[in-house]
Amino acid sequence: MLQLHSLTGDDIRTVLTRALADPRGLDEQFTVTGEAIDHIVRIAGGDARRALTALEASAESSLDGAIDLDLVAASVDKAAVRYDRAGDQHYDVISAFIKSIRGSDVDAALHYLARMLTAGEDPRFIARRLMIHASEDIGMADPSALQTATAAAQVVQLVGLPEARLALAQATIHLATAPKSGAVVAAIGAAMADVAAGKAGAVPPHLRDGHYSGAAALGNAQGYRYPHDDPDGVLAQQYPPDELVGVDYYHPTDHGNERTVGPRVSTLRRIIRGLRASNGRSRA
Repeated sequence: MLQLHSLTGDDIRTVLTRALADPRGLDEQFTVTGEAIDHIVRIAGGDARRALTALEASAESSLDGAIDLDLVAASVDKAAVRYDRAGDQHYDVISAFIKSIRGSDVDAALHYLARMLTAGEDPRFIARRLMIHASEDIGMADPSALQTATAAAQVVQLVGLPEARLALAQATIHLATAPKSGAVVAAIGAAMADVAAGKAGAVPPHLRDGHYSGAAALGNAQGYRYPHDDPDGVLAQQYPPDELVGVDYYHPTDHGNERTVGPRVSTLRRIIRGLRASNGRSRA
């Protein structure tokens, strides 16, 4: 695999100087101001192709062989950004976008969002990444983050660009500033690892379906305790297969909403597993 790196500003200036002088280029037929060269270097983003395209477009627009800053600005539709939807930059920028949100750097996240939008990235792709991130790196620390990301995706579908950029920006700001937790990812990952390892025992008989003839004779749905019949709405009862009794998959952090969820999860587990005296009950 060959990894390509951006050129430096000096490299781009060298390329432009050669293009102005070389007979295969502009053959010394044009004069370019220093400000114009600086602007081309800036908008090229380290890509010689973009620099040469900008220079060529400016030369075609020149009426007297002179190229200045105003001519370059008028000849180039908009500043080229370091982004290629079909290449490495597509993956690099979206990776930096998500990592900036995960790192709670709202300003960097907005920069990468603007970069993608300016380059013409599909806003549906951005919205999908935001929805994934809302559960992946925030989860129960701020459950409303997923709602915001989903709403932004709906705005993208129903309204479209350019207005949808506002909803994407709002979702980006919400997710970047929200408390973070990877507990959701860890929980489902651990549960799926156990299933993949063969820990998928029989469903306890009292939890099985009892809505068919002969179910009772098989012991299905017999002895099931209905939680709503208990004043606390939760009671002692086995739910997982025998080999998974007592296994904890979800481990809340003390970030954001999970600071409240954590103690509640612990209380629920003690009641469900019968580890708490009945006379010490409190509403869960």
